[in-house]
Parts: sequence; structure tokens; C-alpha cells
Amino acid sequence: MTRRNRGFSLIELLIVVAIILIIAAISIPNLLRSRMAANEASAVGSIRTLNVAALEYQSIYGAFPANLSQVGTTAGASLGCNNAELVDAVITGGNKSGYTLTLVPGTQGVTAGLVPKGCTPGFTDGYVVIANPVSIGTTGQRAFCSDATGVIRANPTGTALYTSPLCDQTQSPLQ
Repeated sequence: MTRRNRGFSLIELLIVVAIILIIAAISIPNLLRSRMAANEASAVGSIRTLNVAALEYQSIYGAFPANLSQVGTTAGASLGCNNAELVDAVITGGNKSGYTLTLVPGTQGVTAGLVPKGCTPGFTDGYVVIANPVSIGTTGQRAFCSDATGVIRANPTGTALYTSPLCDQTQSPLQ
């Protein structure tokens, strides 16, 4: 009677598992860095979209918006100055791709007599749009800020700096 060896030995299986673990240890950090870079690119794109929407809102309604919902899309609300539908519902919600988006109003409000009926008063001196990572080092590393000038600035600490209605000029502008 001859005995046939079928299958793999325990040593061979352990070697294969060790090789797979080494490959995973090399590739997972690269995957996380790639995901953070994609989240940051999405945040910058969202800020660009919000800049265009805020300027369009200002040209239509005569003032800069007071919050995201004024330029955004809110389900069930009718189209108008408090729901201009200039950006989609995801951006209006304030969270996209691991970043929290916020529109900070200016400081000089529109004169009460100039506000269209039923509208939340806007601001004449501008706005600030910021994007901060939900979890610094996991969903993104840099924070982003932009104002009515349209220049997007990055802060490597993960927190956007601003004094409404302007971003902090010490933050580096994106190229």
C-alpha cells in the first residue's frame, strides 16, 4: 500500500498566510492615504461649488446667503430665497466625503426694508465657506477655507481659520 500526500502541509499554509499579511501591511497605509487624498479633493470641489452658488445667490437676491440651506436644496421646501436649489442635497446637509461643510455668514446684514418678503436676511459683506475633516488623520488631514474672493486656502492642522467674512490670510492658498 502506498500512501499519497494530498493537499498542503501546515508549514506551507503558514508561509502563504504570512506572505498575504506582509502584502496587506504594505498596501493598507497606501490605501488610507489615497482615500484621504480623494476626500480632500472632494472637499475642495465642494467649496468651489459653494463659492459659485453663493455668488449666484448674491446676483439673484442682492445679498450673500446666511447659511447652506439658503443656497442648497431642502426636501419639501419651495424654490426661493430660503431654498435656492443652487447645490445638491448632499452639500446642503453639510457632510460629504469625510468633511463637514459650513457656510459662515458675513457681519453686515442687509437693511430690513430691502429683504424680500419671507426671506431670511442675507449679508452684504460676504461669507466664508469652510471644510473641516470629520476625523483628522483618518478622513482628511487638511482643512479648507474660502471667502467671496474665491481663493481656497488650506490649513495643515485640520481646522480652517477665519474671521468672518474673510479666511485667515496666513493659510496657504491652493495652486
